[in-house]
Amino acid sequence: MAVTEFSGDPRAVQGCRRLSILGATGSIGTSTADLVRRNPEAFDVAVLTANRNAADLATLARELRPELAIVADPEAYTELQELLAGTGIEVAAGPQALVEAAREPVDMTIAGIVGAAGLDSALAAIQQGTVVALANKECLVCAGDLVLEACHAAGTTLLPLDSEHNAIFQVFETENAADVEKLVLTASGGPFRTWTRPQMATATPDQAVAHPNWDMGRKISVDSATMMNKGLELIEAAYLFPVASENIDVLVHPQSVVHSMVAYTDGSMLAQLGPPDMRVPIAHALAWPARMKTPVERLDLAAIGTLDFEAPDDERFPAIALARAALDSGNGSTAVLNAANEVAVQSFLDNLIGFLDITKFVEKTLELVQASPIRTLDDFRALDTETRVVTESLVKSGS
Repeated sequence: MAVTEFSGDPRAVQGCRRLSILGATGSIGTSTADLVRRNPEAFDVAVLTANRNAADLATLARELRPELAIVADPEAYTELQELLAGTGIEVAAGPQALVEAAREPVDMTIAGIVGAAGLDSALAAIQQGTVVALANKECLVCAGDLVLEACHAAGTTLLPLDSEHNAIFQVFETENAADVEKLVLTASGGPFRTWTRPQMATATPDQAVAHPNWDMGRKISVDSATMMNKGLELIEAAYLFPVASENIDVLVHPQSVVHSMVAYTDGSMLAQLGPPDMRVPIAHALAWPARMKTPVERLDLAAIGTLDFEAPDDERFPAIALARAALDSGNGSTAVLNAANEVAVQSFLDNLIGFLDITKFVEKTLELVQASPIRTLDDFRALDTETRVVTESLVKSGS
């Protein structure tokens, strides 16, 4: 694939920032809401959305007072409407309502909807030509060329919210991009970092979602346990930064203090350090290009004492190699990787397959599905649907 330069020019929004929070009841959304409520004079929330959690969305809406509250699941509409009756907050439901809400004119959109389901709304927000803080790595994994083309066409600034990519963004010297030797994405190693393959074969969903450092949603936690999350982040980094994919490395760092690094040709390696708390990268994006105070615990390096690093074990955790191979193959292979992984992870969470079956079924799906270039959203939808059918069939057959 062709490496695309980071999209967007620095810009500051004067005064109170008008926000849309897509995926408001998830981990990114609730962390964003916490920062907003601590800085009410700095932010005005226009839109809040959720998938189907009407109760939590209504609670947030009553507190943050958006103009619109949207649930993607139409079956949750009546509940949300009843919970927000008399507030003056407009309520709507359905996938198209979500996309229309993403088109509301705002200063910044927090794109925090998990998985491929967040692609349509993220693109709608991007097409408004403002600032989109992207936590949904799957948008770039599934349709990176489309997303970046939309950013360039609309003049949208794309800010990375993943802790690793936000860390790189903070220490990446754009004016010296030609002097970057490599990017280093750090990984905690997840809850099974020291487990053997036979031990992982018996892992339960509850064990897989018990991340040692981060408080994340169940799907992302399982991705961290398989290290597929780091594979997806590798793909995302290849789209966000002008660095060839072979110069993007992964390093296991159990303490989750160093969030990523950039190595330069003069031998310098710049790193961003911080506590494992998503409010740090979210705050960086919310205030960018300035800074804002956060309530997070400050690092005490003397108390931490030691920072450990190790190379990832591709035999115990093959997901990173699968992601790199899909990235190098191009032609929609990363969209196949993502769809197969989403189906396999959900199947594991539903106790239909074992933990090691996740990457096994992803690899088999990549072998069976003929990937094709993604030039339009319809191209993506067709490939995504085909892939999910294949992976679901593999899960049902157990093969």
